[in-house]
Amino acid sequence: MATESADYRRLLPGHQNSHQAPANGADVFEDDNIDAPQSVPHNIGASFQRDLGSSDWGFFSSMKVVLFKSKLNFLIPCEFLAILVDYTSQNQGWVFPLSLLGIIPLAERLGFATEQLGLFTGRTAGGLLNATFGNATELVISIHALRSGKLRVVQQSLLGSILSNTLLVLGCAFFGGGLACGKPEQAFRKEDAVLNSGLLLMAVMGLVSPAMLYYTHTEVNLGQSALALSRFSSCIMLVAYAAFVYFELSNSRRRDEASGDQGDDDYDYAYPEISRWQAIAWLAIFTAWISFFSDFLVDSIEGASKAWEIPIAFISTVLLPIVGNASEHARAVMFAVKDKLDISLGVAIGSSTQISMFVIPFSVVTGWMMGQPMDLNFHLFETASLLITVLVVAFLLQDGTSNCFKGLMLILCYLIVAASFYVYADPNIDDDV
Repeated sequence: MATESADYRRLLPGHQNSHQAPANGADVFEDDNIDAPQSVPHNIGASFQRDLGSSDWGFFSSMKVVLFKSKLNFLIPCEFLAILVDYTSQNQGWVFPLSLLGIIPLAERLGFATEQLGLFTGRTAGGLLNATFGNATELVISIHALRSGKLRVVQQSLLGSILSNTLLVLGCAFFGGGLACGKPEQAFRKEDAVLNSGLLLMAVMGLVSPAMLYYTHTEVNLGQSALALSRFSSCIMLVAYAAFVYFELSNSRRRDEASGDQGDDDYDYAYPEISRWQAIAWLAIFTAWISFFSDFLVDSIEGASKAWEIPIAFISTVLLPIVGNASEHARAVMFAVKDKLDISLGVAIGSSTQISMFVIPFSVVTGWMMGQPMDLNFHLFETASLLITVLVVAFLLQDGTSNCFKGLMLILCYLIVAASFYVYADPNIDDDV
């Protein structure tokens, strides 16, 4: 979302309001030979800052920033080790964890390229970019699993991302923020939390209807009505998500105007580390890179399940989302520790909203175009787990405050859910794998 993206840039080194003048800025200019600067348009500073850094925008400088700045990049060789193991021994018990670890830095760098491109496109387009590419990794993996016919893996991995974000990530953020901030409670925008909770409940509604048709045997056309309803509901959910993005962006502008601000100064003066076209190029490179390695990850799930003697449902619902979203998890906790709880909610609940209202329906529509019967019937156990999770989180967010105990409750709830999937035998997953 736009607010999350703008707030995130406030934490960029060297941009913590260093450009702002004192309230009595005119008194600073005591020399008669120095004229006080005149008022300039709001976007001039941004243009000046970006032009100022353009002299360092070279090919090698871009590679240094993108490939060597992040400490997570030391995990990139894991992908090449996964390919080597796959071609030499085909030991899926090693291919899967190596592929999983190797995708972590690629997902983090994909987010970095999106942030950099957002600095050139403006606040509104930047918010749209972050909304679109925020869960690009999950979307790419889902498309590859759809092509392989692993429909249950797609459903369970996306469900696991929602459960992980709403319980584990948010719980760790609440718990860590409560310990680090040294105050009984932290506050956040209750309106945003309630709106996201409502969207999550709308997504649950879309999942419950096909499941109830299936399990009550009340379909008009057995085996076809639930699929048709899923495709119709997915289109409705995509429209609702587009309206939500538009509402959030326009509402952010109205809030700025009501408060007398012309925009987000920290956003406008944020310093881009790579050029516009370099950001676009790296965005394409990392998307293609993730797409290539997703084949190894998806194809190794069944072998890893047999080698480790762990249910595929547990791997898809618990391990894949936790490791695949590790960088986002750390970022949410970091913001909460710095008392930026609204951003933590944007990372956790906002990401869950994107997955439930955009990635899942988009996967259904994509499967429709591929001829795959991907639907919203997540089966009774998984749908019930999601419903209870959303209700618990919605109740804890309704007062607009958080504390350590709320965080601990969410973490313990996630442990219960994870243990449930460890002993869950999915009777339908053998048909897909």
